[in-house]
Amino acid sequence: MNTRPPASRPPGNRPPGNRPPGGGSRPPYRPPFKPNFPPRPPRSAERRFEKERDPNEPNINHYIKAEKIRLIDAAGEMVGIVSANEGRRMAEEAGLDLVEISPNAEPPVCKILDYGKYKYQQQKKQQEAKKKQKVIEIKEIKLRPGIDKHDLEIKMRHVMEFLKEGDKVKFTLRFRGREMAHQEIGMKLLVSIKEQLKDLVKIDQEPSSEGRQMVMMVSPAK
Repeated sequence: MNTRPPASRPPGNRPPGNRPPGGGSRPPYRPPFKPNFPPRPPRSAERRFEKERDPNEPNINHYIKAEKIRLIDAAGEMVGIVSANEGRRMAEEAGLDLVEISPNAEPPVCKILDYGKYKYQQQKKQQEAKKKQKVIEIKEIKLRPGIDKHDLEIKMRHVMEFLKEGDKVKFTLRFRGREMAHQEIGMKLLVSIKEQLKDLVKIDQEPSSEGRQMVMMVSPAK
């Protein structure tokens, strides 16, 4: 085991990098410059809440800005025009919330109710309405001028299913090579389909030529 003490540097024998320039004494220590900006004022609790709130939610309790409101009590009875403070007091006595249900009225209409229950009911209504909404899709049926009778019957069964579901149907009949010289065959096919569906559909686009294809669009008759 090596017990030799580390070699000591003789006094005054500092490394060149630690020597002050010119051989003089070190300059006095200067702390880094820190600009003296005024302190930022604290954000109010109301501003913080407004940033976190959903803008689609109604104003409730002390977030109602109007001084006068048209009040409906918890039983659904019209109280009349009162101050917002009076409405908040009545809601607090009932253990409920004061909710602004018609902010654009003059004065705004507010109701005393359980906001948690009210919000749940509103979300449930939106979900029910969303379920009832049908997204209309456009289903494409591709045809050829020389399609045989059996294949056409299969495609027409698909068309009936699409129409029953409320979707639009786009018929696309494509020509290849020399078939372009006999476009009347394709027009005759689309016209026959149109006649077959005339009592079930509304014609959104009559049979027409688009380059090397013919197109017809139909939607369910209402």
